[in-house]
Amino acid sequence: MNDSIVDGWYLPAQRRASPNCNCRPDPRDISLLVIHNISLPPGEYGGGYVEEFFCNELDCTRHPWFDRLRELKVSAHVLVDRQGRLCQFVPFQQRAWHAGESCFAKRSNCNDYSIGIELEGSDHEAYTEQQYASLVHLTRALMLAYPAITTARITGHSDIAPERKTDPGPGFDWQYYLNQIDQGDSES
Repeated sequence: MNDSIVDGWYLPAQRRASPNCNCRPDPRDISLLVIHNISLPPGEYGGGYVEEFFCNELDCTRHPWFDRLRELKVSAHVLVDRQGRLCQFVPFQQRAWHAGESCFAKRSNCNDYSIGIELEGSDHEAYTEQQYASLVHLTRALMLAYPAITTARITGHSDIAPERKTDPGPGFDWQYYLNQIDQGDSES
């Protein structure tokens, strides 16, 4: 797999541009990786609803739960589905609208300096091996392209917005994920 990042796009990922992004205050200040989860409707996977939501194309009449999303404009940089397939919505040098009101290490507005990765999933369900494998490859590529992102600067949405968010939840195995990243470092 070619894990290169070219012009802010991760080559293994499908591209589907989202309008829910804008310029970062300083595109050189990418220094945080935020892990999220999402499923639409909650607890259901597949169907392309997440991709449609991030691109403002979701038909909110298709499911009663979608009505609450009608006015929301959000995106992540990359979505990793249950099979480990990646879809990128926003180039990394741009600000995706994923974190909302947030703070990391006493610095607010995490969207300004972070990359947001969504895993298709829910807080209390285990993520798939394929998702971890794709996430690890992506993380290594991001750490190479943006050296200010270290394992100490990888966090969950719940850690930067604890009053509002719970993802990626207890179903995400942080130790396994971080160990896989470190194994790649020792193989280099």
